[in-house]
Amino acid sequence: MVLQYYYMTLRMSIDCNGCYRRIRGALLQMRELEGHQIDKRQGRVLVFGAFSPQDVAIKIRKRTNRRVEILDVAEGSPPGQDGGPGHMP
Repeated sequence: MVLQYYYMTLRMSIDCNGCYRRIRGALLQMRELEGHQIDKRQGRVLVFGAFSPQDVAIKIRKRTNRRVEILDVAEGSPPGQDGGPGHMP
């Protein structure tokens, strides 16, 4: 099964540094994610890679014991072979 490359934005409650570390640890353990970006102030998490968006949201919810809301899911292409950025519509 070939998975599509996605960029997904999530809203999560990131109240303290402990919450931030728990979320970051959960994201780093997920092999299907190619990368992530956490915005503590706005409580948003951006993840990207070849994955199923629903499955990733459920895994993050179970590992962090926090509410996860999917704000946006966009299909894209992976970063180029030369290290350049991927294409996001």
